[in-house]
Amino acid sequence: MKTLFASFLVAVTLFSPLANSHAAEDAAQNRLVLGVNDCIRIALKSAPELGEAQADIELTSSKLDEARSNRYPQIQVLSLFGPAPQASTRDITPVITTDRRTKLSELTWFTSADVTLIQPLYTFGKISENMKAATHGIEVDRSRKEQRVNEIALQVREYYFGLILARELKEVVLDVQEDLATSRKKAQKLLDEGSESVDQIDIYKLDAFSGEVAKLLVEAQTGEKLALAALRTRMGLSAGTLLEISSERLTMDKESVPSYDNFVDKAHSQRPEFRQIAEGLKARAALVEAAKANYYPDIFLGGLFSFAYADDRDRIYNPYITDPYKHTSGGVALGARWKLDFGITGAKVAGEQAQYNRLLSTKEFADANIPLQIRKFYLDLKAAENSVTASQTAYTNAKKWTVTALANFDFGIGPAKEIFDALQAYARMRAAYFQSIYNYKIARANLDYAVGEPPPDGAK
Repeated sequence: MKTLFASFLVAVTLFSPLANSHAAEDAAQNRLVLGVNDCIRIALKSAPELGEAQADIELTSSKLDEARSNRYPQIQVLSLFGPAPQASTRDITPVITTDRRTKLSELTWFTSADVTLIQPLYTFGKISENMKAATHGIEVDRSRKEQRVNEIALQVREYYFGLILARELKEVVLDVQEDLATSRKKAQKLLDEGSESVDQIDIYKLDAFSGEVAKLLVEAQTGEKLALAALRTRMGLSAGTLLEISSERLTMDKESVPSYDNFVDKAHSQRPEFRQIAEGLKARAALVEAAKANYYPDIFLGGLFSFAYADDRDRIYNPYITDPYKHTSGGVALGARWKLDFGITGAKVAGEQAQYNRLLSTKEFADANIPLQIRKFYLDLKAAENSVTASQTAYTNAKKWTVTALANFDFGIGPAKEIFDALQAYARMRAAYFQSIYNYKIARANLDYAVGEPPPDGAK
């Protein structure tokens, strides 16, 4: 019975941190009867983590748009309006007057507009490599979102099967409580009839045992409520939502378990973390090349148009003289823009290369530890499978023992102590049986997560 008590404590400890619920609403809402896939589907729709992941995808997409935009012309316009001195062509013909002064009373106004257009032609990879990095970065963020989807599905399955386990354990306690109540009535009847097979101490023992079982029942009911609250919270439902699960019993899966190697192969092909690393390495390699491209110039086609007008100034038509206040000019040219520095570009290349090397180490870690993680969950699954078979045989025999002990006690040929021992063994092994099935379910859920198995279509 202590083992059963410990099982309840584990269940309460498991679900107590997850029992936060929303503010109570009107209880008169529709009653939801959901299976595990339904619960996963609702949880995915309301999960704030997926909203964050989608925002990361959109952020990286904006970086791709920014990189693409660098392929298009960039136009810069500078417009001015202000005072300008008056000027006449007679001040430079037949000779240039060098003592001409500007008086405030002779100021006029001017306006100008200078338009510069630069069309990149070749950047040695600055644009293309940044585009490539952003493209792979989007795939990294999408894989992260898939990883969070799988994490949410795993949590829902833990809470869902935890709720069923709590209810199964409660039923075990109720069965024991019912048998104890029947034995208590029979013992009291035999005592009243003066039977020598029962004394007052047996009544005290039955009452004491009944009190312990009643305590376990309260803990089981509390564990059930906490498990239900955890599931409701994970699904984003309010505290007033009437939620019920469609599964009534913990039963073993009928499908056979694939081999360990099958799980490892599947993990390499579909686990999001492997795709994150693969796409991340491509993105980091592109960023390294983009940083190296800063060693080289940008080749571009440039265009310039400049216009200025001022009142009370004569226009000068001479290619050797440009009037900044009154002119119209423009042109097109092929240009090169080259930024030379002393170590800055090299430091940036080294930084990007360090990030790439860091991700290589992450890949080595994942290659070694993800198969190890799968091995652990696979062994847990096999251990739980064997435990189910063993505990099922044990609790079946314990049930027969209990029935025999109760029958012997009813006939007045068996001691009350035999009832205690039989009921304790039955409750302990029955609880162990359901705990083993729960462990099997969780181990299989962990395996599905470890190989990157997406939620069933009905849960998406």
